[in-house]
Amino acid sequence: MRVVEIAGGSGPAASLILSQRPDPVAGPGQIRIRVRAAGINRPDILQRLGRYPAPPGASDIPGLEVAGEVDQVGPGVARWSVGDRVCALLGGGGYAELAVVDARHALPVPAEMDFAQAAALPETVCTVFANVFEAGALRAGETLLIHGATSGIGVTAIQMAKAAGARVIATSRGADKAGAARGLGADLGLDAGSGDMEAAIRAFGGADVVLDMVGADYAALNQAALNPFGRWVVIATQSGALAKIDLARLMVKRIVLTGSTLRARPADEKARLIAAVEAQVWGWVASGAVRPPVEATFPLEQASAAHLRLEAGRHVGKLVLTT
Repeated sequence: MRVVEIAGGSGPAASLILSQRPDPVAGPGQIRIRVRAAGINRPDILQRLGRYPAPPGASDIPGLEVAGEVDQVGPGVARWSVGDRVCALLGGGGYAELAVVDARHALPVPAEMDFAQAAALPETVCTVFANVFEAGALRAGETLLIHGATSGIGVTAIQMAKAAGARVIATSRGADKAGAARGLGADLGLDAGSGDMEAAIRAFGGADVVLDMVGADYAALNQAALNPFGRWVVIATQSGALAKIDLARLMVKRIVLTGSTLRARPADEKARLIAAVEAQVWGWVASGAVRPPVEATFPLEQASAAHLRLEAGRHVGKLVLTT
């Protein structure tokens, strides 16, 4: 099978090259997917740079989410059959023509959805559900503040929060991106590079949950913007991981600060999460309420160009590889 490998070791000089590897075989409890599309995520870039290695037992090939047809079913798998259209969450191995995955980590692709759109879902939907709805406990009528709102995670969070009956404040860099966030359903779209975001957020009524992909630079803003009993959920630290926290303010406001990653979670925990997503979110996906936009697709051999596009940060929504 054709795969994309990280060449030149890891670090800033690393590159992505098209190579070949033996076809994987589905083992007990696994399915093999004929990959038609693979979502591209920022952790893939971090892996290429040597800052987010694959967890033990996972493929060293990048790629955390795919969509395609089941083409091999391992022993003990009852739900899936050859030919089923699925998308799946992986610990690695998505940038390839074939991917083996725990059968419990797959979801059915709605009949009218294409594979590029389906490949944009598993990593983002699971991340948003685990952090906004489980850790953040967002409820209908509350307000979610999203930083980096036009990223793949951000646009998915906008749509899922609106589907759940919440209000959304979206921050992003540039007036065009702020407008795009509003077009996707955000009630308030703010350009992070202009004006007083704290005042605008407070005038809107503050936030009950913050989904933070920025980190240090927005720590003070988050503490000021959160309402009493607010939940601050950190899933990335693009501006730095060391932040100044006013513990007295956290106590007075009864703020909960938490964070998580998804890739290294145990297989059983991922299976629990996938089942919860299917039960509580997949209806929104099937109805079209949650359909994060795919800005561009790239063939497998152009994975490096796709990474450059993601690193440039000018996209709105998801970038996807096709095989």
